[in-house]
Amino acid sequence: MATKHCESQQIVLEDMQHITFKRNAMEAVCSQQSTQECILAEESTDFIRTAEVSEKGFMQYGRRCRIRAPCCNEIFDCRHCHNEAKNSINIDQKQRHDIPRHLVTQVICSLCGTEQEVRQVCGNCGVCMGKYFCETCKLFDDDTSKKQYHCNGCGICRIGGRENFFHCYKCGCCYSILLKNSHPCVEGAMHHDCPVCFEYLFDSTNDVTALPCGHTIHKNCLKEMQDHLQYACPLCSKSVCDMSKVWEKFDMEIAATPIPEPYQNKMVWILCNDCGKSSKVQYHVVAQKCKNCKSYNTRQTRG
Repeated sequence: MATKHCESQQIVLEDMQHITFKRNAMEAVCSQQSTQECILAEESTDFIRTAEVSEKGFMQYGRRCRIRAPCCNEIFDCRHCHNEAKNSINIDQKQRHDIPRHLVTQVICSLCGTEQEVRQVCGNCGVCMGKYFCETCKLFDDDTSKKQYHCNGCGICRIGGRENFFHCYKCGCCYSILLKNSHPCVEGAMHHDCPVCFEYLFDSTNDVTALPCGHTIHKNCLKEMQDHLQYACPLCSKSVCDMSKVWEKFDMEIAATPIPEPYQNKMVWILCNDCGKSSKVQYHVVAQKCKNCKSYNTRQTRG
């Protein structure tokens, strides 16, 4: 009986030890989970605090830094501000210049005033100096609704969304994806001034369009031309749109306008600006019609 009693006590003792071990193990697990939760909570708090600092001043400045121009060592809000100031009529012509944007190395945080090497986040106060940041162009911008992207072919940043544009290596510029299989290629098409306002098109911030002849022009300048009833390319004089309805009206006006007697048998040579063909036609005081393409966008060459 004594032996059985000892065995029973031994079993009870082992059960108590097993329960104690399990309790200690569970407490250790809970303690570890609690520690992990605390760490996660601290990390989450740090992340929120960092995000709050990073967002400070968002959309109050356009960009939250200024640049130091490497060409004249002066501070400007952006390269456009520099170029406008340094190309003013009040500046001596020999001193006028544009900023070499890719050579910018120093920026000044707009919130804390710390000057530092070009970076997206201020090394002193931790603020994000631009939601959009291009290290190549040294471009900062908080307004990402412009859908900025860097085009390696152009070597500069564009706006409008990468998915909406393609780079034509012959023309040397980006065009709307809608023109990918239809635009006429003209070598260096964007590397010249707008024929209306004379702004350099390649790095213009205004929308540019390609005419049927392949020449490029600001969209607003083209609209202004059309508002003033100008429908020919300023560079090559070809029609900038479908003029067939206009030519029909010319036909009607010419039919209703008798030719004065001295000119009834007069023949002249004309050159068509649209198709480039020369032809000999009956002179008329209103206009001369191309025999080849039926356009009235012609000029008299002789006769």
